[in-house]
Amino acid sequence: MIGVAVIGLGNALAPHAKALLDLSDRTRVVTAVARTEARREATAKAYGFPVSADAMAAIRDPAVDAVMILTPANAHLELAEAAFAAGKHVLCEKPLEATLARAERLVAAGRAADRRLGIMFQMRFRSASQRLKSLLESGALGGIQAATLTVPWWRPQSYYDEPGRGVKARDGGGVLMTQAIHALDLFHWFVGVREVVASQIATTALHRMETEDFAAALFRLGNGAPGSMMATVAAFPGSPEQIMIIGARGIARMDGSNLRVSFLDGTEETVRDQHGSGSGSTLMGFSHEPHRAVIADFLDAVEQGRDPAITGEDALATQRTIQSIVNKGV
Repeated sequence: MIGVAVIGLGNALAPHAKALLDLSDRTRVVTAVARTEARREATAKAYGFPVSADAMAAIRDPAVDAVMILTPANAHLELAEAAFAAGKHVLCEKPLEATLARAERLVAAGRAADRRLGIMFQMRFRSASQRLKSLLESGALGGIQAATLTVPWWRPQSYYDEPGRGVKARDGGGVLMTQAIHALDLFHWFVGVREVVASQIATTALHRMETEDFAAALFRLGNGAPGSMMATVAAFPGSPEQIMIIGARGIARMDGSNLRVSFLDGTEETVRDQHGSGSGSTLMGFSHEPHRAVIADFLDAVEQGRDPAITGEDALATQRTIQSIVNKGV
């Protein structure tokens, strides 16, 4: 039984909490930490977790083996460093940190302490994602000729009116760091990104916010083929993210958590999953099952002394691509 401390009880909590309850035969929440009394009370009522206002005491608790960090991005590093120093493993929400430099420090701290570091990029654990990855690895699609990513999401202005939302110092960026990072990680996992060739970022008239709500980029993929992306949270009412990969033997189209593969020999394959993606104003409008899969893999990694399926280095690769898109943006 692995003891867990959950730090941060905001919007990200629900799918993590539901997943932890599903895995109660393997793990127990020793304490759930938030600064505000209202969030502590709501968490205790909804999930029955013991609650606390003291993050450092939770990290030091000998009953805690692993720390789940669900706070805003700019608080991840200090919490993770404290956890690693106390000999604890860490499962961190995306992004790793608000800046690339701080993200690199976080990953290095985990390696130096020889503790496991997992990242919550749950889209990789969707059934469609797993199937497409296996098709790519087996060569069933043939050599990748081109690929494109589209994230046409929506967030109302009321979302950005909440304190800290869309503020670079807290979140590290806008649509790229907060929403599209999930799909961009998936894109990385599928086809790789060797280089950002050109990019454009902007804040549309639909939002009053410090950071970008629109981004587009041209890529050179891992094998040198061309690629592209467009991501926004200004596409009312919001549609699921889409990935299209053109292979020499067929084309794969992923629409949210659904997959359709059309092979040049006329055969087709589909994977259908109606669990939602959180593309619209209902932020948590998706199943917690992929979260459960990430947490289960993290628990396996702790028990087996291996890296989780999604490592800190994986998250750094995606964050470096985001930084390059921003740096090259016009």
